This record gives sequence, C-alpha cells and structure tokens, in this order.
Amino acid sequence: MGFNCGIVGLPNVGKSTLFNALTATAQAQAANYPFTTIEPNVGRVPVPDARLDQLAVLAKAAKITPTTQEFVDIAGLVKGASAGEGLGNQFLGNIREVDAILHVLRCFEEGDVTHVEGRIDPVADAELVRTELLLADLESLERQSESMEKKAGGGDKDAKRIWHIWHRVLGGLRDGIPVSQQKDVDYDEVRPLNLITAKPVLYVANVDEAHAASGNAHSAAVEAMAVAEGAASVTISAALEAEIAVLEDPADRAEFLGAAGLTEPGLTQVIRAGYGLLGLITFFTAGPTEARAWTIPADALAPQAAGRIHGDMERGFIRAETIAYDDYIAHGGEQGAKAAGAMRSEGKEYQVKDGDVMLFRFNV
Repeated sequence: MGFNCGIVGLPNVGKSTLFNALTATAQAQAANYPFTTIEPNVGRVPVPDARLDQLAVLAKAAKITPTTQEFVDIAGLVKGASAGEGLGNQFLGNIREVDAILHVLRCFEEGDVTHVEGRIDPVADAELVRTELLLADLESLERQSESMEKKAGGGDKDAKRIWHIWHRVLGGLRDGIPVSQQKDVDYDEVRPLNLITAKPVLYVANVDEAHAASGNAHSAAVEAMAVAEGAASVTISAALEAEIAVLEDPADRAEFLGAAGLTEPGLTQVIRAGYGLLGLITFFTAGPTEARAWTIPADALAPQAAGRIHGDMERGFIRAETIAYDDYIAHGGEQGAKAAGAMRSEGKEYQVKDGDVMLFRFNV
C-alpha cells in the first residue's frame, strides 16, 4: 500500500543513526558532517505486535508474518532550503513523496558532534525546519495560483470548489500557519495539493544514552511543543538504539535495556507511533499454514481489507467471517470462538476493527 514515514531534520541530529537502528543495517552512512545521506534510503521494518504471536500459538501456525512499516531516510535540511540552499530542492522533492514525517530533533549536548546552527535548541530547530517547509508550500501554491483562479472562473464547479480550498489554505500559509494547524481544513480535501505541512508529524527527541529512560530538559521542551501543536512525540537515544539493534540474543537485549532503565526499545515506540500517525490499523489472518498481520486504513471496509490480500478477493467479495481478537483468545482459537457464537458473518459495509481475525469468502 506504500505507506511510509520520512525521517527529516537538520544535519547531524541523528536521522541516519535512527534509520540504521530501525532497519538494523548500515544502509545509511552516519558521519559527523552535513549531507551524509545524499539519496534517500528506504527500509521496511516489522511492526511489533504481541497479538500476532498469541494468534500463531492458538492457530498452530507454521509461519508468522508481521505487518511492516516503511521508513525513508532523507538528506538533512538547512536554512534556505526552500530557496534551494544545501540539498533543498532534492530534500523537498523527497519529502513530498512520503505520507508522514518523523522529525528528529537533537536533544543531546555531545560537544564533538557539530550542530549546523552552532547551538542546541530543539524547539528553534523545529521552527527552522517548519518555516522552510511552510515557505516551500507557499511558493508551490502561489506559483500555480493564477492558473487555478482562471480555471475557477471558467464555470467548472469542481475547479471552483478546489479554488475555494486552495485560497483558504494559501491565506493560512501567508499568515505563517502550517496546513496541519489551520482550523476548518479537511486533510482529505487538501491531499491532492500534496502540501508538505499538511502531513502528520511525529517529533523524535534524540537524547544521549544517559537520558534514554528519563529524558532531559530539551526533550521536555519538545514534548510541550508537540502538545501545543496537537502533534505526537517520543523520546529515544538513537545511539543506544543502534547498539541494541545489533544484539541478536534476546537475553542480551533485555539485559542491555534493563541497564538503561528501559522496558522495551525506544524504536518500538517510534514504529508504533509512526503506524498510528498514518491512521492505520491491523487485522489478522490465522491458520495452520500462517498467522499474518495486515495493514489497512482505519476506515477501511471489509472488501478493502480483502483486497489487501489479493485484488480478486476484493472484486469477488461475498462476506467476511470475523472474530474479534479478544474473543479468539478467550475461546482458544477459531473453532472455540465459532462454537461460542463469537464468529460473525460481515458484509460489504462492515468497517474492519483493529485486531479482527478474518476469513474472507469470495467468488471470481
């Protein structure tokens, strides 16, 4: 389905270190100078979900396949990017292609890693990046404004509707308000405009290893900023996560986490938050061959869920035999749930719920 999160931020804030940790690879070259990542690196990582393991046990599944989240490591942005400074044009082109933004902010004081602005102030960094993205959206709309107005004046009802939305959003941008923070703006309405500041944002406060569990004053400021904006935030130590990611033995990982005062990797929070940021839910299929998690939008109907597995299943959809996850577990699996009357037959108008265990009936 192509849902992905772009990892963005100023140079040297930990973007590539985070990406490397997320993908447990060295695809992105992490070094102490700007523009290390020239081409965007893409990695898919499994979305942690303990429910899938439980389903696999009850279904006696021979194989477990989690759903995945795609992350894109994008070159660092600098002041003036909207006017082409640094790798500005390339950065802006790459970020327009992602569905959501993970904005990494430097919240560590390490002196031997240079800061492109010469100071440690994550809120100011966020404002700098936000301004560049806003200016890019503003320039994009203003460049096309005249032609859009002419189309709207030609009597085309659809063009008039789009122009009304266009004009309203443009006014907000001129007032310095990102699209995501403008009141009375429907994201579905502005989606065709492909505006960067309309994309959902997760702030990632990157702290040093000593503050991985507790955070620090910088990460607290990031959290307060996110709350004020109605955005989400997580606090992690990308350097620590990179160390954990290469440990293959679960016992070693648990020991490492415990020593850092953590109960789970911070990356688990990032992945879950990124998944939620995109407005996604998970449904499951479970049987002796495979237990599998599937990603769909939160408002997806049963035929769309079937289509996530195969297009023929959506086209020939008849019904979906559905068991809520809690019922599946409580009754010991599919047969127990069916015997207890907890299996439901749902039609084309059924909106899939997070955790549904589904079996699709179709005919093509």
